[in-house]
Amino acid sequence: MPAALAAPSRIVIFGAGAWGTAVAIHAAKHQEKHRASVVLLTRQASVAAQLNTARENTAYLAGQAFPEELIASSDAALLRGALILIATPVAGLATALQAAQTQGAMAAVWLCKGLDASSAQLPHETAAALNINLPTGVLSGPSFAKEVAQGLPTALTIASHSDALNLTLQTALHHGALRVYTSTDPVGVEVGGAVKNVMAIATGIADGLALGLNARAALITRGLAEMTRLGLALGARAETFMGLSGLGDLVLTATGDLSRNRQVGLLLAQGQALPDILQQLGHVA
Repeated sequence: MPAALAAPSRIVIFGAGAWGTAVAIHAAKHQEKHRASVVLLTRQASVAAQLNTARENTAYLAGQAFPEELIASSDAALLRGALILIATPVAGLATALQAAQTQGAMAAVWLCKGLDASSAQLPHETAAALNINLPTGVLSGPSFAKEVAQGLPTALTIASHSDALNLTLQTALHHGALRVYTSTDPVGVEVGGAVKNVMAIATGIADGLALGLNARAALITRGLAEMTRLGLALGARAETFMGLSGLGDLVLTATGDLSRNRQVGLLLAQGQALPDILQQLGHVA
């Protein structure tokens, strides 16, 4: 078994949206197991202060109380020596990676899914273009933020070319009802996380138009085939798409009503305009 990186004294979740908040809540609940302090890092001091006062994220994950061990902060110096979990949208990944490297983080794992809108790069390509020299990886899989915060059973995949980073991330998060499995195929994990969003919108449209369960099954199945072909063309492994970050995430996002992308499709089927839908959601889709 490969050795883990040096045990981090601090786990910093960079980005206080719903998913970042949920992961921070989970990590803080199990602090006695990984023995690292847990920080939810925001860009604005006023937001951090509000989170610490309310002891919940009323804007993005209302009703999910913060454990006593979780603190919010806007102090970028806390990135030094920490295991960084980047939970910003893909558009904020480059800034977060640069901050992690500048401040001397131990390692950085991104939780965001998708391609960069301006460059069409997958997250690992963004990291390569920035010459990030930290151990890096991607954490993905079928996971609604609310259920993770509630402590309901969830399984995720950490994918990295560093076995040591995979083990370190497992040590940090593989506790309670959250299972973390390892992969050495970050490309496949990223492709699965990006393409399933498109298929979830399409499935939402089909369901909103009452095209039937046959159509839903066809969209998911053929969507998985297209996802796999794209992944193989980009250097991924086929078996990755049969796993949590492929089939698992696709099924959850396409069929679960907590899915923002599915909701976009359902509302498009009602004839609503996309800008209005995105404003109504208040979350990234």
